[in-house]
Amino acid sequence: MPAKTARIANIIIISTLSVASLYVAAPFLIPVVLAALLAMVLNRVSESLEKKGLNRALAALIPVLLVIGIIALLAVVLSWQLSRMTDDFDKMKEEVTAKVDTLREWVSETFGIPMEEQAKMLNGNEKETANQAGAMFFSFVNTLAGIAVDGVLIIVYTYLLIFYRSHLKKFILGIVPEGKRQNANNIVLKSVAVSGQYLIGLFKMVVVLWIMYSIGFSIVGLEGAILFAIVCGILEIVPFFGNFVGNLIAILGALAQGGDARMVFSIVLVYLTVQFLQTYILEPLVVGQQVNINPLFTIMGLVAGELLWGVAGMALAIPLIGIIKIICDNIPELQAYGALIGPVNTKKNTVSMLQSFKRRLQRK
Repeated sequence: MPAKTARIANIIIISTLSVASLYVAAPFLIPVVLAALLAMVLNRVSESLEKKGLNRALAALIPVLLVIGIIALLAVVLSWQLSRMTDDFDKMKEEVTAKVDTLREWVSETFGIPMEEQAKMLNGNEKETANQAGAMFFSFVNTLAGIAVDGVLIIVYTYLLIFYRSHLKKFILGIVPEGKRQNANNIVLKSVAVSGQYLIGLFKMVVVLWIMYSIGFSIVGLEGAILFAIVCGILEIVPFFGNFVGNLIAILGALAQGGDARMVFSIVLVYLTVQFLQTYILEPLVVGQQVNINPLFTIMGLVAGELLWGVAGMALAIPLIGIIKIICDNIPELQAYGALIGPVNTKKNTVSMLQSFKRRLQRK
C-alpha cells in the first residue's frame, strides 16, 4: 500500500474512532468539559485571590461558592415567578381548553369530522395517553436526577481543576518535546484567556438580555415576564437557535394566558428589537471577537455538537472550536486549518494559508 494511501487510511480510522469515543463517553466527558471551561473563567479570580495572600485551597473555593450563589439566586427568582403563575393556573387552563375547543370546531367545519367523533377518538386514546404520561413523568424524574448528579460533579471538577491547575499545566508541558514547550505554553495561556473572556462576555450579554426581555415582556403585558426573559437569556448560550426557541416559548405562554394576536405580534416585535440590538451593539461591545469563527463552521459545530452531546454539545461547540482554532494557529503544520475555521476574505488569513502551504511543499 502506498505511503500516502496508508496515511489517509490512518487519518480516517483515527477520526472515526475519535468521534465514536466522544459519543460513547459523553456522560463522562460533558461534565468534565463544562467544568474545564468554567475553571478557565474562574481561574483569573482564583489567581488574584492568591496574590492577596490566600492559600490555594481557599482561593479555589471562593469563586466556586460565588457561582453556586448566583445559581441559587437564579433558582429563587424562577421559583418566585413560577409561584406567581401558579396562582393563575386555573385561568390559564380555561384559556387552553377554550382554544382546544375552537380548534376542534375548526377541524369539524374544515374536515367534516363531527365533534362527537373527535371525542370518541380522544377517549379511545385515553389509556394510551395515561401510559405515555406515566412514562414521561418517570423520564422527567430521571432527567432531573441526572442533571443534579452532573451539577454536583461539575462543581467538584471545577474546584479540583482550579486547585490542580499548575500540576495539570506541568503535565501538558511535560509530554511535549522540549523544543516545543514554549509554544505549548503559549497555546495553553491563550486557550485559557480566550475561553474565559468569551464566557465572561457571554454571561454579561445574557444578563443584559434578561433586562431587555424583562422590560419588553412587561410592557407587552405578559404574565411571568421575568421567567420568560430568563429562559430566553439562558437559551442564548446556543447561538442562532436558542433565542428563537426562547421567544417561541414566550409566544406559547402568551397564548396559554389568553393573549390575542396583538400580544403575539408585540412579543415578536420585542424579539426583533432585542435581536437587532444584540447583533449590532451587544455582541461587538460585550462579547467581542475572542472566538473568531466564520458562520459556516459555527453552524457545522452546532450541528455536530448536537449529534454527539445533545444540547450540551451545542452550548460547548463555540468555545471548543475556538480552542481548536488557537491550537491550529500556533502550530505551523495546522495554520491552514486555523485560517479555514476563521473569518473569510481577510488578508491575514490568506497570507497564513499560503505560508503554511509553502512550508509543506518545501518539506516534500
